[in-house]
Amino acid sequence: MRTERFLSGLAATVLATTVSGAAMAQQAGELLGAPVDGKMGFQPAATELARDLQGLDHLLLWITGLIVLFVCALMAWVMIRYNRKTNAEPQTFTHNTPIEIAWTIVPILVLAVIGAFSLPVLFKQQEIPEGDMYIKVTGYQWYWGYEYVDEGFGFDSYKLERDELAEYGYDQSFYLLATDTAVVVPVGKTVVMGVTGADVIHSWTIPAFGVKQDAVPGRVAELWFKAEKTGTFFGQCSELCGKDHAFMPITVKVVSQEDYDAWLAGAKEEFASLEGTTPELIQLASVQ
Repeated sequence: MRTERFLSGLAATVLATTVSGAAMAQQAGELLGAPVDGKMGFQPAATELARDLQGLDHLLLWITGLIVLFVCALMAWVMIRYNRKTNAEPQTFTHNTPIEIAWTIVPILVLAVIGAFSLPVLFKQQEIPEGDMYIKVTGYQWYWGYEYVDEGFGFDSYKLERDELAEYGYDQSFYLLATDTAVVVPVGKTVVMGVTGADVIHSWTIPAFGVKQDAVPGRVAELWFKAEKTGTFFGQCSELCGKDHAFMPITVKVVSQEDYDAWLAGAKEEFASLEGTTPELIQLASVQ
């Protein structure tokens, strides 16, 4: 695998002098989708899916926050109004029909409101549209393999070591995020990915895109996204897959259509010329 990586880098060096657009697409560009030290919250949304998920999260935060405030206020009122000092003689009733009806109906209404907003978001994620391009993603122990099915080439993607980051345009803060090769897609196009695993369960995710899909051996699950801005976005395997689980990051570069076309022309020549770089076929489960 390391030999393939060396050959890939050598081929990239040779092609850089003839395919400038491909080189531009592989540069880091604006680093948008990455965690930031000392900050909290979501990464800026780069897709409609991510905006929907973040909006749903904010709605649920308000709903649960109001419920917590109401319960705290109710508990404080009960402790003050009905403590032993202010209410020395306890009440003897056992039922209160209006309250019992309220604490049954109100939670049902709250759940109905949550469902009305969450189910459309879930359906939008799971209903895979007709894609402009299809990429097969395979999780290995411990790296990712990508195959541009319609274009007939593929490549493997490994994390960059600390001493390699500057060469690829990253600073040291992107260690365990940046990879030697990246998934390159055009902005504004619907990308469908078929995700599977070659050995154990992995999970492919890009937080800024609002996508996350387990890579299960013997099965192909699909996800989709449509990036709305150019830049470089990062993710990491999100399923505990073994001792090097923390060392299989994901890098996606979203570029203009012109830069993508130039990169595609160079990538076909580069990766198709390297024996063994196309991910191996995964035997899928069969009913027979």
